Amino acid sequence: MIVKYVCELIEEVAPLSLQESYDNAGLLVGSSQMEVTSALVCIDITEEVIEEAILKKCNLIISHHPLIFKGLKRIIGKNEIERCVIKAIKNDIAIYAAHTNLDNVLSGVSGKMAEKIGLKNLRILQPKEDALIKLITYIPLHYLSEVRQALFEAGAGHIGNYDSCSFNAEGLGTFRANENAHPFVGNINELHSEPETRLEVILPEYLKLKVLNALIKTHPYEEPAFDFIPLKNSWNEVGAGIVGELENAEDELTFLNRLKAIFNLSTIRYTDLSGRKIKRVALCGGSGSSFIPDAIAANADIYISGDIKYHEFFDAQNRILIADIGHFESEQFTKDIFYEIITKKMPTFAVQISDSKTNPINYL
Repeated sequence: MIVKYVCELIEEVAPLSLQESYDNAGLLVGSSQMEVTSALVCIDITEEVIEEAILKKCNLIISHHPLIFKGLKRIIGKNEIERCVIKAIKNDIAIYAAHTNLDNVLSGVSGKMAEKIGLKNLRILQPKEDALIKLITYIPLHYLSEVRQALFEAGAGHIGNYDSCSFNAEGLGTFRANENAHPFVGNINELHSEPETRLEVILPEYLKLKVLNALIKTHPYEEPAFDFIPLKNSWNEVGAGIVGELENAEDELTFLNRLKAIFNLSTIRYTDLSGRKIKRVALCGGSGSSFIPDAIAANADIYISGDIKYHEFFDAQNRILIADIGHFESEQFTKDIFYEIITKKMPTFAVQISDSKTNPINYL
């Protein structure tokens, strides 16, 4: 087993291309070809976590928050980040992070929060924009099924809960091959007409190269015609936060107390109770105060996140209950996500969940 393969398992669920522009997810320390004996999963990487990995003989650490977030101009051990990098390299420990790419998928950090609370009918709170493209190509009639199926298998044609989605229209294509061509049909220097099908499929932009390779590999023409067109559609399967519903509505205080128990909280910061019933719940793991307007627009009864500032509580304007459960606390089950992803594909691989306390905030 090598580092690259373990990382690819995580990226099947949370592709690196889904991370935000400011992020630094991916392999941060070590070689992707290094053999892995055991992996340690955690939220943050501290010197204590590095020591834990050494003690447990884990030579791969998978964290949610990237150890290296900003550029390092020198590595001389002057702070904890530099000391962790030095110690990891000295002990042949690779370090990998899945951060906002794991935040931006339905089965990621916010999805795990929703699962713990018991929400149903989940959807993305703020879907990603400008992340979808459309492929338009033209295929000879007898090769349509083969090429279309190859595009589907490469990841094209997914819309919501549907796959194998395409639009097909028959027409007539024309072309003339010059002396350097090797035409599949038609003759050199003769104008040729061929019955073709115009095929349209939607795909995430990060799959563009994979889908294009599938097209070129299966299309019979030497020079297949195609266009990739950027779309303004929202990608409802990817983005920040989650909105879901409880099976049965709960009183505000009952729900807050249940929330406190589920996340093992010593305290919750929340806005005034108004006697509303909690049925529709919006949430976002980590620092999600910027999505309060989205939660209000989604007609949620409560919005749950972390790192909400004093003045941001006013944004509720008595239209929604806001509950700040803490940044670390909202993301604490991310370790379980890593564990489940890896052991599902490799049930015998040694994955250990970190016992180290990395939350820098204490409550009195």
